Amino acid sequence: MRDHFIIGSRGSKLALWQAEWVKSQMESLRPEARVEIEIIKTSGDVMRDVPLAVIGGQGVFTKELEEALLARRIDIAVHSLKDLPTTLPAALAITAITEREDARDALVLPIANNEQKTTSLKDLPPGSTIGTSSLRRQAQLKHLRPDLVIKDLRGNVDTRLRKLDEGQYDAIILASAGLRRLGFDGRISAALSTAESLPAVGQGALGIETRADDEGTNELIALLEHAPTRAACTAERTLLRSLGGGCQVPIAAHAIVKGDQLHLEGLVADVNGERLLRDSLVDSAAHAARAGETLAARLRARGAEQLLAGPAV
Repeated sequence: MRDHFIIGSRGSKLALWQAEWVKSQMESLRPEARVEIEIIKTSGDVMRDVPLAVIGGQGVFTKELEEALLARRIDIAVHSLKDLPTTLPAALAITAITEREDARDALVLPIANNEQKTTSLKDLPPGSTIGTSSLRRQAQLKHLRPDLVIKDLRGNVDTRLRKLDEGQYDAIILASAGLRRLGFDGRISAALSTAESLPAVGQGALGIETRADDEGTNELIALLEHAPTRAACTAERTLLRSLGGGCQVPIAAHAIVKGDQLHLEGLVADVNGERLLRDSLVDSAAHAARAGETLAARLRARGAEQLLAGPAV
C-alpha cells in the first residue's frame, strides 16, 4: 500500500489552504501516510498585473500543475474547480470533487463602510467603481447596473482587500467560498443571489486531479468525493464544454442537487452586458451531463451562437 504522496499547489494563501485541507483529509483517512506539499508557480501567478482576458483565462492557473503531474514530480494537483479547463490531458483525471462551499459571489465594501446596510447590487450608489477581473461578473454587473464603473482587479484575496480598503474601489466582487475558507466571512457585505450574479462553472468546489493510472493514489483520493457536488459540477462543466465559448465570452452556470433531481441555470452574455441570455431546466441528477448538453442546446437555439463568436475584431 502506498504511503508517500506529493501534493502540488499554487503558492497563494487560498491555494495553500485548499492543499492543506486535502492533506489533512488524506492523513485522517490514512494516518501512516506521509503527505507533502510542493508549491508550483503558474502562468497566472507570474503575470499578476495582466488582465486574465489578455493572458487567456483557460488553464493559466492549472497548466504547470498538470505538467508536474505528467512528469511524476507530484502525485496530486489541487485546484479551484472553476480554474480547471473542461478538457483534460488524456493521462489525467479529476479523481475527486469535494463538497462545495458557498458558490455565490460576494459583494465586499471597504472596511470603513462594512456596517453599511447592503443586501444587493441595487444598493450601491450611482456611478460606483467596482473591482473585478472576471468578464462573467462584469457582464452581469453592466446588465443590471449600466451606471457602474468596472475597474480591473487582480492579485490574491489579501491584495484585493487591501486595494479596496485603500480607496481604489467603492466595492469589489469576490467568491464567497474563498473569503470563507480564509476566515474573511465578516468582510462579506452581501452574498449575491444567483439572480443577480450567476456563479462561474465549478465555483466553490475543489477538483483533485491525478494520473488516471495511479491506482495507489486514486484509491485514497476517491474517498474525498462528494457525489451531489460531482453531479452539479458535471452539469455545469458539460454546459460550458458544449457551448465551446472561449475565455473572451462571459458564461456562467450553477446547479443544485435536491434529492434525485438536478436544477441547472446557465447564462451567456456579451462583455458589455447589453445582451444576456439565461435559461434553466430540471433533470435527473443521474443524468447530469445530459442536463448540461440540453441547456447548452437551448441557449444556442435562443441566439447564443452570435455571443459565443466573441467580440468583433
